[in-house]
Amino acid sequence: MSFNVQDVRNDFPLLSRTIYDKPLVYFDNGATTQKPRRVIDCINSYHTYKNSSIHRGVHYLSELATQDFENARVIIQEYINARAPYEIIFTSGTTSAINGVAFSFGERYVSEGDEIIVSEMEHHANIVPWQLLCERKKAHLKVLSFKDDGVLDLPQLEKLISVKTRIIAVTHVSNALGTVNPVEEIIQVAHRHNVPVLVDGAQSVQHIPVDVVKMDCDFYVFSGHKIYGPTGTGILYGKEKWLEEMPPFMGGGEMVDVVTFEKTTFNTLPFKFEAGTPNYIGGIGLAEAIKYIQSLGLAEIAAWEQELLAYATRRMNELGYIRIYGNAPHKSAILSFLIDGVHPYDAGMVIDKMGIAVRTGTHCAQPVMQHFGIDGTIRASMAFYNTTDEIDTLVEAVRKVKTMFG
Repeated sequence: MSFNVQDVRNDFPLLSRTIYDKPLVYFDNGATTQKPRRVIDCINSYHTYKNSSIHRGVHYLSELATQDFENARVIIQEYINARAPYEIIFTSGTTSAINGVAFSFGERYVSEGDEIIVSEMEHHANIVPWQLLCERKKAHLKVLSFKDDGVLDLPQLEKLISVKTRIIAVTHVSNALGTVNPVEEIIQVAHRHNVPVLVDGAQSVQHIPVDVVKMDCDFYVFSGHKIYGPTGTGILYGKEKWLEEMPPFMGGGEMVDVVTFEKTTFNTLPFKFEAGTPNYIGGIGLAEAIKYIQSLGLAEIAAWEQELLAYATRRMNELGYIRIYGNAPHKSAILSFLIDGVHPYDAGMVIDKMGIAVRTGTHCAQPVMQHFGIDGTIRASMAFYNTTDEIDTLVEAVRKVKTMFG
C-alpha cells in the first residue's frame, strides 16, 4: 500500500524516545494521541510570536489571532461537513460538550417524567451528564443494551422509544470494545419518532470519515487531543435549529449582546456558547492537526489501521490463552483483552516495564465491564503511526506475563 508508516513516524518526535531503555511502543491512543511536529510548532510559534486575545481587540495581533481562530472553525466545519461555521462550538473537550448539551438541551426540552436513552457501551462522559439531568428534572434514563459480541441490540431501540423520549445519546465507536455503531440507522429510527440524537465522536473522528449532514445527527462531539491536537480542546457540532433555541450553558464575556443589571441579551451563534476567552491557540492547533490528517488521507489512515487490527487480532488469538472483548464485524483499531488467569493490572505493570504503553482497567466504561462480569481489560488502542513490529513486541510481552503469572 502507499501509506508509508515509517515516514509518518518521523513526524512524531515523542515516538523516538525510549522507556526503561527500550523503544517506546505507544498503544494508548484511545486515551490520547501523540502530536505531530507541525502541531507542536504551530502552538509554539503562536505563543512565541503571535499571542493576543481574540474578538475584542482592534490592534494587529488581536485581529490576526481572531482571523486564524475563525479560519480554524471553518477547517473543522469542512472536516465534518457541517452546513455553516456557526454550527461549530469550541469546547474544552468531549466531556464539556456533552455536559453543555445535557444542561442546555435539558433546560429547554426536558421535564419531569421525560425519558433519555443512552447505550450500555457508553463511557462515563456520555452517561453521567444525562444522569445529572435526570436527577435535576426528575426524568428517567433508559439503556439500550449490547450483545456479548459487542453489537448493539438495535431491535430493542424501537421498544425503548416512547412519546416521552426527548433525546438519544450514543457513541459512534466504543472506547472499550472498538465497535463501530450504525449511528445512521439509529438516527433514522429516532427521527421517525421526532427524537434528536447526540453522537459521541471521541473515538471515531480521527479514524473514519464523518459527515454530519449525511449522518443527519443533531449533535456531534469530539476531543482535540484524541485527534492529534492539543489537550483542552473539543468541538460541539449542533444543528442550527437546536443551537438557536437552546439557552447558553455558561455565562461571561463574548457570549452577551447587551448587559444591564436588569437583563442580559445574548450574542449570535456560535459565540452564545463560547463564554470567556476561549482556548484560541488550542483551537488553531486543532485545525493544524486536522490539516495534517487530511495531508495523509483519512482513507489511507483507516485502511492501515484496519490492517493493524486484523494482524493484532490474529497474533493474539494464536496464543490460545487470550479472550478478546468486542468482536463486532465493524470495529475500530481497539483490542481489549484478558490473559487467562492474570489480573489486567498485573499484566499492565509487566507490559509497561517492556516499554509498552497500554491501558488497563475499566476505560471509564464501568457498565461495559459489569456486562461481562469482569474488573477490566487490557486495551491496546492503535493509531496510524503504529506498526506490525510493535504488535509483535506486545505479543512477546504477553507471553512473558503469562509465564510469570499464568
